[in-house]
Amino acid sequence: MMDYGAIPLKRLIEQFERMPGIGRKTAQRLAFYVLGLPVEEAKGIADAILDACEHIRKCSVCCNLTENELCVICGNPSRDRSQICVVEDAQDLLAIEKTREYKGVYHVLHGAISPLDGVGPEQLTVKELLARIQTGEVKEVILATNSDVEGETTAMYIAKLLSPLGLSVSRLAYGLPVGSDLQYADEVTLSRAIEGRRSML
Repeated sequence: MMDYGAIPLKRLIEQFERMPGIGRKTAQRLAFYVLGLPVEEAKGIADAILDACEHIRKCSVCCNLTENELCVICGNPSRDRSQICVVEDAQDLLAIEKTREYKGVYHVLHGAISPLDGVGPEQLTVKELLARIQTGEVKEVILATNSDVEGETTAMYIAKLLSPLGLSVSRLAYGLPVGSDLQYADEVTLSRAIEGRRSML
């Protein structure tokens, strides 16, 4: 491994490398890009990161990311609250919103069950989802977790928890490639997946 000597550069590369999907070479490229910026632009990036970390929090209802008590979807009275679409993260929510097909509300799990990574149901917002369903307002839960092993495991786990409650529980009809993430799917594919969702109970 190449040693750049300058400790601040080394630390910057290491911080980029900690990000998901960023390998050593990409981390180096990003670090050198940042070093090539005027100091004011670099400060702007740093300030934006700090501002987001300090002010973004979880919606008190659906756990989506927001800077207010409620996210824009939960705060919209025209959304159908009888229908909850369960997604792994906020990026998946945005992908579904782009289709303009779905009129219900969401629940963001902030991950998927993955025993190998030490992630169990207690690390997700499953408890908050169940609390929402206890209100009696919800008629259908759409499980829109990813179509990989972790997403399928999470969907099956939640479906089992919901089975005694007499709800309609459906899964997106995956015209999506198996193993792919929702955020990378195009709007047409996602629209078809929402329309063709299948019952899980």
